[in-house]
Amino acid sequence: MHDQNDLYEQILFENLGADSLLKNASLIASGSHNQGIRLDTPADSFFLKINFEHERDILKKEAEGLDLLRANTFLQVPEVFGFGRIGDYNYLLMEFIQQRRQNPNYWENLGIGLAHLHLTQEQQFGLEKDNFIASLQQRNIHTDNWLDFFIEFRLEPLIGKAYFDRLIPLDFLKKFQEIYPRLQGIFPEEKPALLHGDLWSGNVVCNAEGQPALIDPAVYFGHREMDLAFSRLFGGFDQEFYDAYESAFPLEPEFESRMGIYNLYPLLVHLNLFGSAYLPGIERIVKRFEN
Repeated sequence: MHDQNDLYEQILFENLGADSLLKNASLIASGSHNQGIRLDTPADSFFLKINFEHERDILKKEAEGLDLLRANTFLQVPEVFGFGRIGDYNYLLMEFIQQRRQNPNYWENLGIGLAHLHLTQEQQFGLEKDNFIASLQQRNIHTDNWLDFFIEFRLEPLIGKAYFDRLIPLDFLKKFQEIYPRLQGIFPEEKPALLHGDLWSGNVVCNAEGQPALIDPAVYFGHREMDLAFSRLFGGFDQEFYDAYESAFPLEPEFESRMGIYNLYPLLVHLNLFGSAYLPGIERIVKRFEN
């Protein structure tokens, strides 16, 4: 593509038809893996996510996750209009969420909405298909037991990758794996719940009605405390969110003592994506479970 507008116009044409002419395109988000572009047409505005990832189905998996969320919560989730690959670009074309100031009940509705999502439950942990968290593959093999799933398909792949990529030494890999037997009995027994999977403040936006909307999921059926723990990792949400969630779907006692273990997974994601600055946080959690 000699002109990015040619790419945008082709995406609009292939997914929305000849009537969707491009009026304007503006870059509104740029990260280490994706770019987000607002596309304006005479009829509406759209959000386009593009990247160069070699995983050709990475944005297809995100689209599937958005569809699964939308079917199971009253919170807004952007509608998907199309996805695919053109040239070297993976793309995902979505509804553009106009953002406004938060309404007074914003955090309460987010808490109740997340509880409602978590009430969508299955018999096994995992998902029918693997997907991604950011650019990292996320395996979702159906498993009966949460601890087995958490260790085998969340912790082990990423601690192993960190060692393979020389982000951690062998002695820390062994120290990390030694905590696995000590996790027995820590997690409350609950049915697998549908999770957003990447729930931090950057993946919740305020829509045109001043209400929360969910974006950028990494869905699977897991222990619902994963979402709550992840939400506390990078600054957390307003306390009204946690109070509303607790009133709708109370957590088992001593959740605070389990948060660190759950957050080993997102910390490992960040270690593998962004480097050793995230290792001290992992080391502190592991140290709590040493002999």
